[in-house]
Amino acid sequence: MHFHVRVWTLLITALMLLSGCATPRQESISLSADFFKTGSGKIGIAMPDAPKPDTFFPGADCLLCIAAASVNHRSLTNEVQTWPTDEFQSLKHEIQALLKAQGQQVVLIDEPLKLKDLPDRKSAAPGQARKDFSSLQQRNGIDRLLVIQLLHSGVQRNHSAYFPTGPAMATLRAEAYLVDLPTHQLAWHETVDQSRNADGNWDEGPKFPGLTNAYFQILELSKDQIKKPFIAP
Repeated sequence: MHFHVRVWTLLITALMLLSGCATPRQESISLSADFFKTGSGKIGIAMPDAPKPDTFFPGADCLLCIAAASVNHRSLTNEVQTWPTDEFQSLKHEIQALLKAQGQQVVLIDEPLKLKDLPDRKSAAPGQARKDFSSLQQRNGIDRLLVIQLLHSGVQRNHSAYFPTGPAMATLRAEAYLVDLPTHQLAWHETVDQSRNADGNWDEGPKFPGLTNAYFQILELSKDQIKKPFIAP
């Protein structure tokens, strides 16, 4: 039963990626050079719960293709799903320390951010937040909100229907953005896409040490990319 649920889940994920979802991708926005010089109130930091790492098989785009890929990589999937995401989630504490070192007032929002529960801003213009964060502004007494979200992580192996087209690689995708709450304008936006091949042979089950090491390497690289704008020069 669990296997069939996984096959359907992978197919739905593949269809969503192929459709690209109707929402256009937000372009990167650099943090202004005078961000730390202007006093603009308290900054809240919030993170949604991180999804569990998993395996992904782009190009295996039919039910039988996904079923075959899942069977062929079952041992790998079992291992990848044990990988932790705590290190990424610790980013909110690390950025809190960086912001305080820059003289900013910071409010750490401990409860997971439930983005799906927030209303959409249907009139959002390019460069503005697509969710309405007004409730967080009122509840936490903040003026700006830094959102950091791990979108997916784990291992990807590209396929052409039933057949792999390359080695498996560690992969991670995340998004981070800073919202000016009175206007919902984005003061900063960064999309993180990291991937890395294993050093040596990737297919060394049951623990897959090469891919495991690659995963933790891209985890650190992703964190560094998100933290970089907030580090004092």
